[in-house]
Amino acid sequence: MPQEYTSIEMLNKLVSFNTVSSESNLDMIMFIKDYLNSFGVDSYLVFDDYKTKANLFAQIGPNVEGGILLSGHTDVVPIEGQNWKTNPFKIVEKNNRLFGRGTSDMKGFNALILAAVPTLMETKLKKPIQIALSYDEEIGCLGAPRMIKEIQASLPKAAAVIVGEPTNMQIVDGHKTSVGVKTHVRGFEVHSSLMHTGVSAVMNASKLVSWLGEQTEKNKNMQPDDEDIQFDPPYSTLHVGTITGGTAGNITAKDCIFSLDIRCLPREDSKAWIEKYRNYVSIIEREMKAINQSAEIKVEVAHVVPGLKPEINCFAEQLVRSITRDNGTKKVSYGTEAGQFQKAGYSTIICGPGSIKQAHQPNEYIEMSQLHEGEKFVAGLIKSLC
Repeated sequence: MPQEYTSIEMLNKLVSFNTVSSESNLDMIMFIKDYLNSFGVDSYLVFDDYKTKANLFAQIGPNVEGGILLSGHTDVVPIEGQNWKTNPFKIVEKNNRLFGRGTSDMKGFNALILAAVPTLMETKLKKPIQIALSYDEEIGCLGAPRMIKEIQASLPKAAAVIVGEPTNMQIVDGHKTSVGVKTHVRGFEVHSSLMHTGVSAVMNASKLVSWLGEQTEKNKNMQPDDEDIQFDPPYSTLHVGTITGGTAGNITAKDCIFSLDIRCLPREDSKAWIEKYRNYVSIIEREMKAINQSAEIKVEVAHVVPGLKPEINCFAEQLVRSITRDNGTKKVSYGTEAGQFQKAGYSTIICGPGSIKQAHQPNEYIEMSQLHEGEKFVAGLIKSLC
């Protein structure tokens, strides 16, 4: 007999796998694959280029269009530098809360889906449930696109995609576009007493960082429209998260590297922001080359995660509302794989257990009540397909 799990038992199992994005997720993926297989459910893997990570997708029910696709990611963020009071990779229950890395973001949703497999197998579904679990969501939603492509080629099209990021089981119909950019400023080293003959990578990088801050301030001072006002903040932001460079205090820096995170409103063109940045980079680079031709600036776009836009007569939204009875509308500034599914032609909404305020935090937890609400939600989804 295949082993069945409660939602909490499944969550404990999933949390026990260290699937920090820098590590492989294959142990967890193979557990899920074997678990599904024990119930007679075939699943399919879509690997990364190095075969160290994999997406997994599966279908339960008739092979017809019009089903529901449930999407979650398997990776979690690191624990280094965080003050955890418990083992991050083991569920600890306290005060009606379940502590552990990924409990809210987003193994709680994954656990709900997988714990429901025995019920799904016993139910006479008229439309299928599709399961899609990705890798590397936390570092730019890198895994989902190739999985979506395989799902489109292998499975009948779902009528709705529900991405189970933590929303406290509230409906989210929009999120910002996320763009990750790496900038490498290459200068020319001289003694700092002769700095006019050298090119400081650090000081020229600071010009770029200052310009980025100015763009955010300009956006902040613009009047948001009715759609934008629902975001927090209601404008596009350009943020430098890491920066390294320089050799010594008395040497003009040869190298400076920094990361840029752009979170732009979904109605805006992310390519236009990248182009605007490149244009300013070219101005600074010309100034550098006027001193020494070897100086240069390289800009690499690491990822672009499309925003989620509200849909007119959105079937996914109507379906979720019919189950949750949530009549509100929310927008979020963080990115998800929802925009990627929507771009691929799926009606998409975000709704899942847990709070985004707990995501990425030390001593991350999910309220027990949220898991129970999630169980009711999954039961409602199953009923809608009967």
